[in-house]
Amino acid sequence: MVALEPLIEAIRLHVMSADRIHADDITVPMLAKMKTVTGRIWTYVRDDRPFGGSDPPAALFYYSRNRAGEHPQGHLAGYVGLMQADAFDGYNQLYRPPRKPAPILEAACWSRARRKFFDDAKTGEAPIAAEAVRRIDELFAIERTINGQAPEQRLAVRRERSAPLVTNLEIWMRQQRTLLSSNNDTTKAINYLLNSWPAFTSSTTVASA
Repeated sequence: MVALEPLIEAIRLHVMSADRIHADDITVPMLAKMKTVTGRIWTYVRDDRPFGGSDPPAALFYYSRNRAGEHPQGHLAGYVGLMQADAFDGYNQLYRPPRKPAPILEAACWSRARRKFFDDAKTGEAPIAAEAVRRIDELFAIERTINGQAPEQRLAVRRERSAPLVTNLEIWMRQQRTLLSSNNDTTKAINYLLNSWPAFTSSTTVASA
């Protein structure tokens, strides 16, 4: 392990010097005394290729025994930039203005939002969820046409083509939500998006998203 420390530190510095990173965590079973406990693997990924960058992609991993917010807050203590992640409230301290050296810019993950609708739609009995998937897929189709282009080019296309679709999606979701019960799975998927709407729409306002 000691021999690998310089390599680990080099990867950490490379990932944390990125203008944008993707953050996620997964559960992992760990052996404990007379039982198995659930730990967490935290992953921070740098990949500039979708933005026309030439720096090599890399991933940084950390382990913890639980999902407390103190873990990502510690991992990212010195990071300043844009972070794409889920709506885990343990990240919230990272986005707040008082944070030093500066707040991280939050960018929510459309794939995760789509998955919530998709899981509901695959039953064949949730037409609103199925329509939400179709609308989000239109945005994904636009993204495929600009993959690998410079941030400024991506932003221009998003403002011209994606922004109107996103505006219509918000209006449509608010309308559909009035037709559903609060406990409906599609309602929960809609709320997941609307509760973090500024983070989902930041990619149409900043070139680095």
